[in-house]
Amino acid sequence: MKKSILLTITLFLTVIVFGQDRKQEDTEWEQKFEQLGTMLPTPNVYRTASGAPGNMYWQQKADYKMKITLDDSNQSITGSETITYYNNSPDALAYLWVQLDQNVRARDSDTPLIGRNGMRDTLSATTVFRITGDAEYDGGFKIKSVKQDNKGMNYIINKTMMRIDLSKPLRSGESISFSIDWNYNINNRMTDGGRSGLEYFEEEDNYLYTIAQFFPRMAVYVDNEGWQNKQFLGRGEFALTFGDYEVDLTVPSDFIVGATGTLQNPKDVLTSEQMKRFEKAKKTYDKPVMIVTEKEARENEKTKDSGTKTWKFKAENVRDYGFCASRKFIWDAMAVKLSPGNEPLAMSYYPKEGNPLWEEWSTVAVAQTLKTYSKFTTKYPYPKAISVHTASIGMEYPMICYNYGRPNPDGTYTDRLKHGMISVIIHEVGHNFFPMIINSDERQWTWMDEGLNTFVQYLTEQELEKNYLDYEYPSRRGPAENIVPYMSGERGLVRPIMTNSEQIRQFGNNAYAKPATALNILRETVMGPELFDKAFKTYSERWAFKHPTPADFFRTMEDASAVDLDWFWRGWFYGTDYVDVELSDVKWFRMQTEENGLETRTIKGSGQAIDGKNEDGAKNFGSTPEPFVFKKWEGKYGEFNQRFDNNKVRQMANGKNFYELTLKNRGGLVTPVIIEWTYADGTTELQKIPAEIWRINEKEVKKVFVKEKEVAKIVIDPDRKTADAYTDNNVFPRVDEPDRFEKFKEGEE
Repeated sequence: MKKSILLTITLFLTVIVFGQDRKQEDTEWEQKFEQLGTMLPTPNVYRTASGAPGNMYWQQKADYKMKITLDDSNQSITGSETITYYNNSPDALAYLWVQLDQNVRARDSDTPLIGRNGMRDTLSATTVFRITGDAEYDGGFKIKSVKQDNKGMNYIINKTMMRIDLSKPLRSGESISFSIDWNYNINNRMTDGGRSGLEYFEEEDNYLYTIAQFFPRMAVYVDNEGWQNKQFLGRGEFALTFGDYEVDLTVPSDFIVGATGTLQNPKDVLTSEQMKRFEKAKKTYDKPVMIVTEKEARENEKTKDSGTKTWKFKAENVRDYGFCASRKFIWDAMAVKLSPGNEPLAMSYYPKEGNPLWEEWSTVAVAQTLKTYSKFTTKYPYPKAISVHTASIGMEYPMICYNYGRPNPDGTYTDRLKHGMISVIIHEVGHNFFPMIINSDERQWTWMDEGLNTFVQYLTEQELEKNYLDYEYPSRRGPAENIVPYMSGERGLVRPIMTNSEQIRQFGNNAYAKPATALNILRETVMGPELFDKAFKTYSERWAFKHPTPADFFRTMEDASAVDLDWFWRGWFYGTDYVDVELSDVKWFRMQTEENGLETRTIKGSGQAIDGKNEDGAKNFGSTPEPFVFKKWEGKYGEFNQRFDNNKVRQMANGKNFYELTLKNRGGLVTPVIIEWTYADGTTELQKIPAEIWRINEKEVKKVFVKEKEVAKIVIDPDRKTADAYTDNNVFPRVDEPDRFEKFKEGEE
């Protein structure tokens, strides 16, 4: 027998998958690493291949002057508005489209007709009410007139959209002013649902109003779509045009009002004491200043004034408008230092029913949100941000949002309620950035505002934890392992993220949790925080006060990072695969110098070898080798390969451990591979392998790792950073304890 370099090997059994059969037959190559190519729209002078706005990018503008009266005795709104619409497009427009979102509650609405329901032998009152509808409520806009220069305009109402025909085309660079008068009955959110409306407090016969979608609003006309006039069916939210607002809100004289924009006449509507407190809040940064105290609010709600007051507001460069009004409101505020000269007010409005929770946490959460989002996205440009408390809601508008979080009547509350309230406030205030500033089309792509916003919400929760809490914040959405039950669930209940809002199943998981988790994995595992943060901020700043599309986001993230992410967008956003990497086989080699024959098959240590496999089911690493011959290179290119110094190679490899790992992609979603090596001496090493390891074979990969020390244990994704669904097949040697994912599904964790 000729002298040779011998390698030793321990061969282990292929994993047995517990709980279900996930056998994957060989199928054709799925091109998971091919470029998105024609899946994305062709770049042009309006939107470039880099993901940035082009040199001929344009967008429309719509300014509003409104006079609104809230009738507390009849719970209705009467309004008149003058809209000035600027055509900055290169196109002549023969007609305009205006959104009438209140018509989703009109008696001829399509929304209840397309709703799905069924009968059971027992039904709750809520279910019956939703099936039958509220026969007494007459919802929807009542359009009184549409005029230009006091002359009636031709219009037609198609459900939640109104087409206004122009007497002559509105050419590029021109503008038009026209007026609309209307009224509608405010919906009771507690029975009829909705993003805005009223909440009634029977004990003192008072109402709390959180009002939005209360005026006819211009639809968006944009370069990539034309008019976005898809009907509002209730789920897909809004596509809106930026503009300036002047709004007069007439309400009962004992009401406190919060609204989008800057209050223009504080001396007319606030007491002298409230004015002093308001001014003090502008210079207070450490804790909220009470502008209206709980004691004052309690006194105010006991009686009802018969007169009215008009609160005047102005807002610049906003895409929408909302306001709140009630005689029940407590009001606090504090200033937030974002940068020199940029110190917006964080504010909260809440009834006594929100305390003590709201007084302690609401404005703090608002302030933290403005700080964190400004750091990771774009600077907050508005003078204030308001959080309003009312029951069972979370909804956002520029500078104002409506949030749940009501303690028990005795003021007690659970940690779950507290964290739920804080998270909702962060999320809804965060919507000031997505989509109120980075103005995506919510009617089409829910994930572009909800998903991106939920991701930065997660970052904000972690910063709130560092600044205010002495424990780990229980974030629901963002951590990779939390998305596992959804992504690995029944295939028929899963849709790609790139699905229109109205067709999504499992809305919260699809549009909020999955894109947020994807971005978290992209940040922490694929790109790294520093590179991701630069690219994400580039996107946010490029598209602030503009209309981005998914392609603009995808392209910018690659353009600003030099990381090819087409495989990531394909898998996470266009597909429904999930992550399940199986550590299928492990072989251990070590070079030796003694002579031995290839026929030697004995493996000592854990058990006697049978056909090269441990009889105990591959529970442990073996201790002695199976031989492998180091031989002279022969065949094609042999002359080139013989240029290596065999003795130096022997020296270099002598005494080292060679571990061949076989990885199988059981879930279909390509992913980076994170390996934790535990050595025989108890030390550990974490090694990250880029997702491109799957680029040649998307289903199975073999890779050899050279280690100085002997390995005692190998774990794939030890900290659950990739959303791997089945961790029972991630470990070698195998363990018999139940998979943590199984515990997670059963609610043990």
